[in-house]
Parts: sequence; structure tokens; C-alpha cells
Amino acid sequence: MKNDIPLHALRAFESSARHLNFTKAGLELYVSQAAVSQQVRLLEEKLGITLFKRIPRGLEMTDEARMLFASITDEFQKIEKAYRRFEGGSVKESLTLSCVGTFALGWLLPKIEKFRNLHPSVEINIQTNNNVVNVAGEGIDFAIRYGSGNWIQTHNQLLINAPLTVLCRPDTAKRLRNPSDIAGENLLRSYRADEWDSWFSAANVNPVRANGPVFDSSRLIIDAVILTGGIALVPDVMFYHEISRGLIVRPFDIYAGNDGYWLTWQRTRKMTQTMQIFQEWIQGEIDH
Repeated sequence: MKNDIPLHALRAFESSARHLNFTKAGLELYVSQAAVSQQVRLLEEKLGITLFKRIPRGLEMTDEARMLFASITDEFQKIEKAYRRFEGGSVKESLTLSCVGTFALGWLLPKIEKFRNLHPSVEINIQTNNNVVNVAGEGIDFAIRYGSGNWIQTHNQLLINAPLTVLCRPDTAKRLRNPSDIAGENLLRSYRADEWDSWFSAANVNPVRANGPVFDSSRLIIDAVILTGGIALVPDVMFYHEISRGLIVRPFDIYAGNDGYWLTWQRTRKMTQTMQIFQEWIQGEIDH
């Protein structure tokens, strides 16, 4: 029919616009470069506009092409997502989880295969964050965050208590006979400025200024400790493997703070069946 929408041509355009290259678009779509170019020309003729300028290193979108690309790229992603749900003869559900990197590596990823085996129809998309996340605005089902749980726009379910303690390399620990001995060491810091003061108070020693680099992840702090020999103040519950392998040690049995890792989700959103499945699984894993 004369007014049929040329879906093949639109798909060829969308892929070409992402790659800015007909050859790469052809590889993605399993057709030749010439076929992609022909489909784009067909679309240009139907719309009466020019979509690409040919340049030596590939393609450059025109203003009209940028507007069209912005309008259709999300729709193609939705179509693909819908298709993937039914691919293979069984309905698949997806769950998007945003997670602080320390929890993702220290607890979640070693266990996620167990969830996949129990619930093969649920596809988990894991994103990492640095504890700053907009659950409503970023299309996230759950976010796992570290802190006190005092986030008013979300439901907050405590998963693991994770107070802070000092961790360092074994060779550094040999110099630390008393808590006050860390005054001369390189104290690595998170972006939360009061953490070291809280630990000094718990240790009943005079506070010293932490002058080490500032990190936005406990995981990065521990990596820096292993590389440089500095001292970290982190939740040791997330570093079982490094401790068991002798890479780092806890020189003092002193903990500070009452923070933990929380499963959070939007207050105004009704929980889906897939969300309930994940919530029950993760709590069950922690309880055991």
C-alpha cells in the first residue's frame, strides 16, 4: 500500500545512525553495506529529506536525521525488548537493579547464578551506581544502596548491617599495635567526611585528619589499599574473599556507624510479581 510505513528502511536508518557507518550497520543487520545504503535512500525518497552527509570517515547525520533518530530509537528498543520476552517459546520477564558496586562484587554477583537457575524466565539487568540513584526517573525496579535507610521517597528494606572497620595489608598491620598508631598512616577516605571521626570516637582516641585520596566506592578503596599499603575504613562484610586470602586484615576489633545495605524501591509504585520474586530470593539468601 502507498502509505505503508517502511519498517525495514527505518531499521536500516536507525542502525546506520548509531554506527554512522553503513558497513557496520550491515554487519549488525546481517545484510550487505549496499542493501543498507539502498534502504536509507528509499527512506529519504519517501520522506523527501536528506538523512546523511557522506564524509571520508563515515556518515554525518543531518538535523532532520537527528530528530528522526531521537524519535524512533527508543521505540525500536521497546520492540526488541518485547520480542526478547517471548523468544525461545517461553515468556521472559526483566528486572532492572541498580546496585552500589561494592555490594555487587562483594555479595550479589557470586550468588546471581543461583537466582538464574531458580528463575530462568527472569532476566536481571544490573547497573552499578555510586549510591546516588533516581529510582523513579531512571526506570529502575530496585536499587541497593548503602546508608542509614533514611530515604523518604522509597521503601527501604534492610538487607545487611555493615558498620565500618579498619582494613589494611598484613605488612601495614604489623606497625599497628594500638588504634592511635594509625595517626601516621595514609588514611583513605570515602566522600562521607565524618566516617573517620566516627571510628576515632569508637576507638576512644584523639582524631587525626585523614589526608588520603577520596573515593566514591569502598571497592576502590580496598583496591587502593592492596596497591599502596594505605588504610581503609570500610564495611568488612563485603570483603570476605580478600580477607580469607590474606590480602587484607582487620587489625582492631573496633566498628563504627550503624549503616547497612538496603533494598529500595519507589513508594508510589505497585510491586510486580517479578519484583516480589527477587525480593523474596535476596532476603532468603541473606537469612541463610
